[in-house]
Amino acid sequence: MKTAFLFSGQGDQYPGMGKDLYDQYEIVQKTFEQASNVLNYDMAELCFTENEQLDLTEYTQPAILTVSVAFLRLLKEKGIQPDAAAGLSLGEYSALVASQALSFETAVDLVARRGKYMAEAAPSGVGKMVAVMNMPADTIEKACQQASEYGIVSPANYNTPKQIVIGGEEKAVDYALDLLSQAGARRMIPLNVSGPFHTKLLEPASKQLKEVLKETTFNEMQIPVVSNTTAKVMKQDEIKHLLELQVKSPVRFYESVATLKELGIERIIEVGPGKTINGFMKKIDKSIKTDRISDLKTLQATEETI
Repeated sequence: MKTAFLFSGQGDQYPGMGKDLYDQYEIVQKTFEQASNVLNYDMAELCFTENEQLDLTEYTQPAILTVSVAFLRLLKEKGIQPDAAAGLSLGEYSALVASQALSFETAVDLVARRGKYMAEAAPSGVGKMVAVMNMPADTIEKACQQASEYGIVSPANYNTPKQIVIGGEEKAVDYALDLLSQAGARRMIPLNVSGPFHTKLLEPASKQLKEVLKETTFNEMQIPVVSNTTAKVMKQDEIKHLLELQVKSPVRFYESVATLKELGIERIIEVGPGKTINGFMKKIDKSIKTDRISDLKTLQATEETI
């Protein structure tokens, strides 16, 4: 059965994530130690204790990447290998590690910088993001286009065909919501997020990331990685440009799943601290078998199904 690993994105973090597997497996401990050495702070302390830093973007991103790659390495150690990979926003970096395009040390340094740039471009309290339920994508896109006269607003996450997140400057987002309400939208849920990521407000972060990516070495990918930005398989010579675009472009998740299916993927394992992707998969395509590894219990359950 062809299997894809899909990696967690920002928002799935919680105190204690990864601890039970850290306590059990040396490969997980080594991954945390590597991250600590690169970043000059204690990754285990960040992930396992109650603290305010874990929810700050510049810390959240390397923390989730570390947990995800630790679990990836554990799966590989157990002989469970992916035939393809993708990730939810930040998770795309873990997918590139899974493809061997990026070393873990390079990736954790890169996402720490990415998180810092994103936090500076869209500080907490600037703009808003709202999940719009059960509305056609073209209706949502049209409302955002009309509302753009009031500021930046656009679709930021195409999560499932029935859940699309819009984001941007508050006045413009509110006007788009009014238009959507007039068009028949009944459920529009404000999201508790750090900032309106994957919109044009992240242009400064995209520019800063471009400079870092110029100096970053990417190896030849060993498995296909599906891009959030295009929902197509990344080409080797496009990786840097796509990662630059990704922070200010919408995440095309459900279209990415369709691409994985075209590659012959029949099973998905969500790798990382959360279960967001499993939730999306139930709404996207129930014919694809889904498992996850987020702790010891889910690891054992996944092993039993293989």
